[in-house]
Amino acid sequence: MRWLFLLLLVLNAFYYVWHQQQVPMEAQKADPLAQYQAREQDIRLLSEAPDKAKRKAVEATAEAEQSVCLFLGNFEVRDTAETLRQRLAGLDVDSEIQEVDAVSGVDFWVYLPPLASRSASLRQLKELQARQIDSFVIAEGDLENGISLGIFPRYESAESVMDRLSAAGYEPSLRKLSRNQRSFWVRVEPGHERIIDDGLLASLAASFSELRHEMKPCQAVDMEPQFE
Repeated sequence: MRWLFLLLLVLNAFYYVWHQQQVPMEAQKADPLAQYQAREQDIRLLSEAPDKAKRKAVEATAEAEQSVCLFLGNFEVRDTAETLRQRLAGLDVDSEIQEVDAVSGVDFWVYLPPLASRSASLRQLKELQARQIDSFVIAEGDLENGISLGIFPRYESAESVMDRLSAAGYEPSLRKLSRNQRSFWVRVEPGHERIIDDGLLASLAASFSELRHEMKPCQAVDMEPQFE
């Protein structure tokens, strides 16, 4: 009986040691390498989230800048554009008025460059008037105290005056002046142009004789100059 008791005691001690060795091994399996790598990847993706948000914001801005809008115009009077805008509003078409300054033509300015003093310019003016040449002293600007000899819509007319002055012993100069014209356009908000079909355009054209329609980038409101 005593040997049997000792044998059971030894077996219990062996089982206790074996059990203590197995518990840490199981604990090591609770957090495998794959789970650690997955958590590390999640942390990296979260750190990259602000960069992705910035990229999406930039892409959205670029897309908005590239969007195309319908422009209706061009009107010389703002009130006409406002009347059209209100009519579109009655059709549930959102729009806004945009002013456009465009070059409508070029004038040609013939002049004599400024002299050293005002008195010298006045003496030259008297000489020109004695020759029956229309002229006046320029009072301000970068050509102050110069002599203006006229502004002409056609280059041939300006050239004729320059030839006459050159023959009289003067040295005239020529400057091009842009002739600007302000017009008013109604820009239809993106997506609302689908409401405006060919039939509606024809109806609007009957009410607004100046009406033109153009598809332009929404952010670029400059229109091509219209020359006569």
